[in-house]
Amino acid sequence: MTGSRPGALVRFLGFALVCGYVVAVPGRSVPISTQEAEPFATSDRCIACHQGVTTRDGVGVSIGHDWRASMMANSARDPYWQAAVRREVMDYPEAASEIEAQCSRCHMPMASAVAEHEGGAGQVFANLSAGGDDRIAALAADGVSCTVCHRVAADNLGMEDSFSGGFAIDLAAAPEGSPVFGPFEPDSGGTGIMHSATGFRPQQGAHVQSAGLCATCHTLFTHSVRPGGEAGPEFPEQVPYLEWQASAFVGERSCQDCHMPEVAEEVPVTMVLGRARPEVSRHVFRGGNFFMLRMLDRYRDELGTAALPAEMELSALRTEDHLRSATASVAVTDAEVQTDPRQGRRLAFDVEVRNHAGHKFPTGYPSRRAWLHVVVTSADGRTVFESGALAADGSIAGDDHDENGSAYEPHHADIRSPNQVQVYQSVMTDGAGRVTTGLTSAEAWAKDNRLLPEGFDAAAAGERAAVRGAARSDGDFGPGGDNVRYSVDVGRSDGPFEVTARLRFQPIAYRWAENLAAYDAFETRRFVRYYREMAAGSAITVAEDVVVAN
Repeated sequence: MTGSRPGALVRFLGFALVCGYVVAVPGRSVPISTQEAEPFATSDRCIACHQGVTTRDGVGVSIGHDWRASMMANSARDPYWQAAVRREVMDYPEAASEIEAQCSRCHMPMASAVAEHEGGAGQVFANLSAGGDDRIAALAADGVSCTVCHRVAADNLGMEDSFSGGFAIDLAAAPEGSPVFGPFEPDSGGTGIMHSATGFRPQQGAHVQSAGLCATCHTLFTHSVRPGGEAGPEFPEQVPYLEWQASAFVGERSCQDCHMPEVAEEVPVTMVLGRARPEVSRHVFRGGNFFMLRMLDRYRDELGTAALPAEMELSALRTEDHLRSATASVAVTDAEVQTDPRQGRRLAFDVEVRNHAGHKFPTGYPSRRAWLHVVVTSADGRTVFESGALAADGSIAGDDHDENGSAYEPHHADIRSPNQVQVYQSVMTDGAGRVTTGLTSAEAWAKDNRLLPEGFDAAAAGERAAVRGAARSDGDFGPGGDNVRYSVDVGRSDGPFEVTARLRFQPIAYRWAENLAAYDAFETRRFVRYYREMAAGSAITVAEDVVVAN
């Protein structure tokens, strides 16, 4: 058994005896039990081997443990998603089955794919309550699990029909074992163990490292439901893949390069007969939803969170670190006190914001927003100006949408009043032009001034990823970022003045949570309670700059 690791093998055999696996090792056979081939396996069967891996310095880089504390693993447990789907089916009960089928396709992909394969449709709430099909419910609870991404074929990746959950997986049973794809050429020992333990047979497939794989769910088009059940126009709910294709990052860095950083040294991907591999991608799936990760941990007993508390907190901290180190920067420039005979003494300065991500920032689901929190203090420490303060309930002072759900804060090129706030966000409207936070109502964007990535080509992006609203005519808003001019009345206050500019980020904006309070259902009531109890920690500062002006 050339290159084997006896200690790891002994540990695995002990685990296999408990779990009832068949272990096939070249030169010997340990028959334990047989299992019928299933189209998917839940993550516990994968984690059995894909754990216990560390770097030379003892840092844990196990694929299974990294994954189970991610939003991918918890996509079905996400209480905001559950509440949002409940809201949609309450708004449009005649389209409930279609709504659940679409929403489950990416949040409960294994359960959805099996249901479709067996002639049915994906469901959400039947998989969350007792009395459903236990086999399907177990697949649903596992979220975006190992054998979803690693069973997707390369056939249509990057093509239009792959979007909105259109990934291709052949669910027909294969006598030799259905394929699971990975970036490395499998060795015979690992192939035998995986096939015996799970029924799958590993194959090399470079497409698992392509942005097109991520695009299958992270490029989502919806259709509104109009009176009478008629479908409205196609609506680009989130299109980061199209944004990336129109950026300077395309051909240089893929989704995986940023969201699945590589281990800096050669490590095995499994503790069982695994040999060291170069450029192993960590399955941490760094995103932006630190808030939901902490919510899943805090209410773990109610939500069934499987990852350990320490793992969830580490995942939240990694998310915050990623947001602060890889998304954006802020600089305050050209600050000076000016005296105008008509307007008195004013402090003028520019705040430049740069986007370092490979897509718009914020990206993804439109509940996310970033904004400038700007504070000016006088020589004695008194605040003479503040725009964008966050309240304990998660709302932003001066934001029109938070104050009035039927309005929204416009894009600003210049700010002169504390009641003006530069909020980078996307705002949806329904068929009648009314602002909405309901996806099944949405038909158009009233505003999309999210920060553009470097090199953004508007023509290449097309209308589905276009800038919307007043930002289109702002000459300081363009590829790579934005520049906002501030002019602050300092009156008779003495300088020097300190200017602090922070770019803050909130995964679930106040109105997107509070609008659910009008819906009397278990999922909506539960999430609103969670949000109100945790709202003070719903945002973080991702970038900051401080200057002193005389």
